[in-house]
Amino acid sequence: MPNHKSAEKRVRQTAVRKLRNRYQLSACRTAIKKLKKMTVKTEAQALLPKIYGMLDKLVKKNIIHKNKAANQKSKLTRWVNAMPVVN
Repeated sequence: MPNHKSAEKRVRQTAVRKLRNRYQLSACRTAIKKLKKMTVKTEAQALLPKIYGMLDKLVKKNIIHKNKAANQKSKLTRWVNAMPVVN
């Protein structure tokens, strides 16, 4: 339990930030799953830059490590490039 007023405020701020970080990470994971379920290459290519942006924001806010984001971006790019073109 916090004993000072500033410590109580810090506890409140931490709780809000933790919730926001979890939401953003969850939204990014959901977008990645959505991309992997896609079968149309053009739709996947349209969604890819949005996921890049999400990952970059997570790195900027220290929610995930920069190397993890780079690995995910690389894997997703290879995934989309390997998709067959459907006419």
